[in-house]
Amino acid sequence: KFSKCEFWLDEVAFLGHVVLGNGVAVDPSKVAAVTEWETPTTVGEIRSFLGLAGYYRRFIENFSKIAKPMTELLKKEKKFVWTDECEASFQELKQRLVTAPVLTLPDIHKDFQVYCDASRQGLGSVLMQEGKVVSYASRQLKNHEHNYPTH
Repeated sequence: KFSKCEFWLDEVAFLGHVVLGNGVAVDPSKVAAVTEWETPTTVGEIRSFLGLAGYYRRFIENFSKIAKPMTELLKKEKKFVWTDECEASFQELKQRLVTAPVLTLPDIHKDFQVYCDASRQGLGSVLMQEGKVVSYASRQLKNHEHNYPTH
């Protein structure tokens, strides 16, 4: 319907993101609730928080490294004990979500740069274009991957 169309907008909210002329940002209305999020007291609450945070992981440098103390509590053999390290991880992710950067929109006609790193704990990378971040990516290593060399 033509009546539902909008033209010449400076920004568009779409699927939890705000698409701007110069990039993509986290939709502030979607992550505003994060600041009020109570400290998780169950595995289910950790899963819920990490689910939301994980949706925006491409905006957060070293997401997996920061989330590691909380993801350790998701393992079946692990007893739920919320430590100071878990609290620091939780607060850091909350802070990073509400202060997430604007990621630049990729231009297929320009060169990309990929920076990556591997350690005994995980993998991390950043996709850049003309010195601006397009996306962050990271993940923790699975148990059997700890045996792989990192070179």
